[in-house]
Amino acid sequence: MSESAGRTLTVATVLCGVCSVLVAGAVVILKPKQDINREIDFKKNILMSAGLLKETTDVNKAFEQVDSVVVDLETGEIVSDIDPATFNQDKADKDPNYIQTIEKQSDIAGIKRRAKYQKVYLVKKDGAIDQIVLHIYGKGLWSTMKGFLSLDKDAVTVRGFNFYSHAETPGLGGEIDNPKWLAQWPGKKVFDENMNPAVDVVKGSVDTNSANAEYKIDGLSGATLTSVGVENTFRFWMSNVGYGKFLANLRNEVVNED
Repeated sequence: MSESAGRTLTVATVLCGVCSVLVAGAVVILKPKQDINREIDFKKNILMSAGLLKETTDVNKAFEQVDSVVVDLETGEIVSDIDPATFNQDKADKDPNYIQTIEKQSDIAGIKRRAKYQKVYLVKKDGAIDQIVLHIYGKGLWSTMKGFLSLDKDAVTVRGFNFYSHAETPGLGGEIDNPKWLAQWPGKKVFDENMNPAVDVVKGSVDTNSANAEYKIDGLSGATLTSVGVENTFRFWMSNVGYGKFLANLRNEVVNED
């Protein structure tokens, strides 16, 4: 190797080393800020589903009215020995000690497995539960669609809903995050009179005078499989394999209080 080539190699090696150190340092320095931004974004999505997010909203201040609990989906009971403040849902979703395989006939959302424990957010008003915010997810055409569903304290009526993550086709299935499409959800019912999951994403537009219109949502034009995925995601998470038992317990508590 010539002296010139050796110098070039040395300079390149030193430069790569310096750049690696700078990049690693930047990652370490920026990580706390990135973590804070992720937390703020997460809170925004919960507040958005509950209709509590505006341009001028102080996110942390608004989130003070939100309590969290960890729910055992098998029993529908709140888990008293797990601190919601330290419970990490992302880790639980990957922890083999928490993961449960879903039987094929029950897995209409196409997710195959889910954690036994799920974090639920309770929006309080005057010290009492006003809304119940649930994390839901399921398969669309191309992606796993993730969102937050907010139910009224009756645990039946939708107060708000939004998808915060998906990779559906822009202009077609991607319309699931279109505010105009999402605006039709508030006031809809996720259970019928017998408390069976009842969301129905129809082909075309809903006739508001039709029977059971309160359970029906306009389909997405040109995106039949995404529409079916949304319907199945709702029906799965409202079933007893999802949050069904927990929501039934909440309804029973309201009846007993009355």
